[in-house]
Amino acid sequence: MVRVHGKSLGRKKPLFADWSFPLPPEWSDAGGITLRMLIERIVRQQVEAFQQRQEDATVLRALTSRQIDAAAETGRITMGESEVGRQAIDVDSAIGNAFQAFEDGIYLVVLDDVEQKVLDREIHLNDDSRVTFIRLTLLAGG
Repeated sequence: MVRVHGKSLGRKKPLFADWSFPLPPEWSDAGGITLRMLIERIVRQQVEAFQQRQEDATVLRALTSRQIDAAAETGRITMGESEVGRQAIDVDSAIGNAFQAFEDGIYLVVLDDVEQKVLDREIHLNDDSRVTFIRLTLLAGG
C-alpha cells in the first residue's frame, strides 16, 4: 500500500489524516510513472472521498445517548445534512490547480524521503512507498 501523508511547515498537526491506496498493477508493471500521474491519481481519489462524505452526510442517522453526549462536549451535534449543502467539484480543475500549486512552490512532494522537483520525471513506486505533501508557509512581504 502506498501511504500518503500531509504536513504544513510550522505546525505539529498534519494537514489531513494519513491514508493509503494499493499500488495499481499497471503502475508496477510499467516500471515507473510520472509525478504528474501520481498527483492526478491522488487528487481524483480525494475528490471521490469528499463526494462520498457529502453523500454520507445527507443520510439521516439516529444518534445514541453516548454519541450525543460526546458531541455535546465538542460543542456541536449534527444529524446529517449540512446547512452548506452539496458542493459540486470539477475534478479536472482540481487536478489543474494541484499541478499549478506544485509548479508555483505552494507545496513539496517527498517520495520515499526524496524530494520530487519535476512533474514529468519518471518516479518508481513500490508497495511500501511513502508520499508526503508538505505545504509551505508563505512569508509576508517575501
